[in-house]
Amino acid sequence: QLQNKILILTICAAGIGGTFQYGYNISIINAPASYIQMFMNTTWLERVGVPLESNVILLLWSFTVSAYPLGGLTGAVVAGPMAIVLGRKMSLLLNNVFVIIAATLSGSSRMAKSFEMIMLSRFFTGVNAGVSMNIQPMYLAESAPKKLRGAVALTSASFTALGLVLGQVVGLRELLGGEESWPFLLASNVVPALIQLTALPWFPESPRYLLIDRGDKESCISALQKLRGTSDLSAELEEMLAEQAAVKGQKAKNPWELFQNPALRWQLVSIVVLSSAMQLCGNDSMYFYAAYVFREAGIPEDTIPYVVIGTGSCELITSVTCNMIIDYAGRRPLLLGGYIFMAGWAIVFMVALSQQTQISWMPYLSMACIFAYILSFGIGPAGVTGVLPTEIFDQMSRPAAYMICGSLLWFNLFLVGTAFPFIVKSLAHFCYIPFLVVCVCTALYVWFFLPETKGKSFLEISEEFRKRNFKTKTRAGFYKGPEEIKTTTL
Repeated sequence: QLQNKILILTICAAGIGGTFQYGYNISIINAPASYIQMFMNTTWLERVGVPLESNVILLLWSFTVSAYPLGGLTGAVVAGPMAIVLGRKMSLLLNNVFVIIAATLSGSSRMAKSFEMIMLSRFFTGVNAGVSMNIQPMYLAESAPKKLRGAVALTSASFTALGLVLGQVVGLRELLGGEESWPFLLASNVVPALIQLTALPWFPESPRYLLIDRGDKESCISALQKLRGTSDLSAELEEMLAEQAAVKGQKAKNPWELFQNPALRWQLVSIVVLSSAMQLCGNDSMYFYAAYVFREAGIPEDTIPYVVIGTGSCELITSVTCNMIIDYAGRRPLLLGGYIFMAGWAIVFMVALSQQTQISWMPYLSMACIFAYILSFGIGPAGVTGVLPTEIFDQMSRPAAYMICGSLLWFNLFLVGTAFPFIVKSLAHFCYIPFLVVCVCTALYVWFFLPETKGKSFLEISEEFRKRNFKTKTRAGFYKGPEEIKTTTL
């Protein structure tokens, strides 16, 4: 039981300064939006004696918001080399430097009368999130035993949702969301960073990284003993040694090398489709709509922030539920179910929005749709997408795969954030049609092309994809009887 505790504490130490920051920093910027815009105006007035026009304020605000995904994209690109050169654990520790810089900038921005410092701080916050979104699931999945690998890697999604909810709570007017305290709200992300810097050094590095990348068998055994205890390690060590032999003589790959390698064709297509769909499915846009729909449903203006916390809590509840069932249900059913339900709710949501003013109970149906959509996203796509690159790529391709994944994730977040107001303007109540198409297409891809990875070793998964990538060459020996047909769901 002690070893289970060590694994749980490792997950918490990695998560609190890792993907927790992604969710937390997405939600803390919403509460002080109007105060920061006022601060931009008064600062400019003091500098040049002329107030800013409203469209210029809006432009400066959109730059501030966009700095976060831009930083995230930068973080995703540097995460791969960091994971290879510094190791998984050291990268997570060093990553906190970006948050400390960001907190210093945003915390002192009002004192320095500089709104540019807020923009810069959002960029550094984004870099931190970009690095942790890539390295944390990699670190945890490589440290977990095979039978718990999905659940352990999926905690990254639970920490994102926890960050989202805590950010919404801390951003309430009664806490740090008031006019006087917003610089402290933006700087509060330094607290999780300091917790991680204190806790994570006590826990081991990824055993797989130590053995396969560093060739350090002694440190690998020591890390495994810390994580697993005195239980028999021979089977797990044997599997790692087999993987080490399989990649012997290879060096860590660059992202462009993955695109050139025919042996990685289907793995690459899978992560490109799923990483893009995660942002293009419209889940984040549901938060954009939440306040409007709640207002239409007759919820008093001053209680809306509390109801919005309910939307974040939905994602937290489902990601924790998904954690418990992923290693029983498997990856495919959760992804498939999530996207099918989201497609269904998108249709109901558009109908409800179009009838919002005609039928008195429609706003309540819209409210139900928002919660149902977020629940559907949380049960599958939110977490499983981050687990897959670890499972379907080998040790040498994994950091590059996460760089591609992360870059797509942040680029699409930026794209949806920029395009969504225009989509709403042009399509009005039917603004969810593009998201509906994405959900349907992704569900079809998962159904036809994605194999199940539950309970399989990394080598078994690689072999399964090898058969898909070179189907014609291995067609004769492809079917091995009912057992294989059942598990590969072809």
